[in-house]
Amino acid sequence: MEALDALLNRVSVPRLTEPAPNDAQREALFQAALRAPDHGQLRPWRFLTIEGQGREKLGELFAEAVQNKGDASQAALDKARAMPLRAPLLIVVIAKLQDHFKVPKSEQRLAAGCAAHGILIAAHAQGIGAVWRTGDMAFDAHVHKGLGLSENEELIGYLYVGTPMAEPRTAPILETAEFVSAWGE
Repeated sequence: MEALDALLNRVSVPRLTEPAPNDAQREALFQAALRAPDHGQLRPWRFLTIEGQGREKLGELFAEAVQNKGDASQAALDKARAMPLRAPLLIVVIAKLQDHFKVPKSEQRLAAGCAAHGILIAAHAQGIGAVWRTGDMAFDAHVHKGLGLSENEELIGYLYVGTPMAEPRTAPILETAEFVSAWGE
């Protein structure tokens, strides 16, 4: 697939099934992530892969977080437990924020987001379905602790990755004039 085609036509694919990407496909996903813009060559990111029974373990961690917030209804707990089961592979994108004299943490956070986007583009280019999710479980301290994040790290998002259950939708064509304007003329 041509690079421009991948950039112009990538869409989120939320309904995913087995199989997960194979080893060669995963390597391409992570190599794409490592090409993200990175002022200072800090590589302010890391990734966790969660699959198989790890997804159920993550579901239990999510249920604990929901319970800690005071919502112990069975429906809420069941929903939390099921969240990681929506794809055969989850990639947790983590920003590793460092004190640096030239590169502010906000720039490092953006670099980690670009790494996540690189994974999504590489997935699309290989015919792999993927969707970036956040929600409460991306910002919960109990979840962060359970995933082993350190104090200088932030969870950027969960990338759900797998085989599309249906043909991905067609990306809408947006009018660039609504988002672009000239300045200083």
